[in-house]
Amino acid sequence: MTKEEFIAIGLTEEQATKAAAASAEELKGFIPKARFDELNEAKKKAEKDVTDRDKQIEELGKTAGLSEELKKQIETLQTENKTAKEKYETELQDIKMTNALRHKLEGKVHDVDLVIGMIDKKLIKLGDDGNVIHGYDEQEKTLQESKAFLFKSEESQQQQQTPPGFKVGGGGNPNPPAATATLKDAIAAHFQKS
Repeated sequence: MTKEEFIAIGLTEEQATKAAAASAEELKGFIPKARFDELNEAKKKAEKDVTDRDKQIEELGKTAGLSEELKKQIETLQTENKTAKEKYETELQDIKMTNALRHKLEGKVHDVDLVIGMIDKKLIKLGDDGNVIHGYDEQEKTLQESKAFLFKSEESQQQQQTPPGFKVGGGGNPNPPAATATLKDAIAAHFQKS
């Protein structure tokens, strides 16, 4: 939501600014719906193309009186299609796993890709919704103990979540240094001339 939308639902300007910043931070790692739809349609088309080719090959194989050489070519094509489909499914699963891990690690580590490379993906299980459901927490804990330098401190994680800018209630120096006598005199002289 934008700042204006938050104001429209009754938040103050300050609250709307903070909410809009938090909302923008949350949405930073998400894929735009248009891009998701585009990739989803491409996936459906690729799956349909593979299915259509498999049917064509089966029909060719049913034709009576085929030569042995043609039968071997058909078998080769069927094997290649099966291998390509398995490779595609494996790559798709790896992409899902990487995205789920990226979501879990975002904001917690200095280099997400480096940490993902250190995690054994074979030990992790994903749910139907694409979220990690098993095998991650143990590996994260082990990495935090053995390679703590990869992880951000809790303080830096909180700073990353708090938007920069003016803080209500101060946050600066509670005892600012006193102005020097010459500076006070210069300021006073300036205002007396006016």
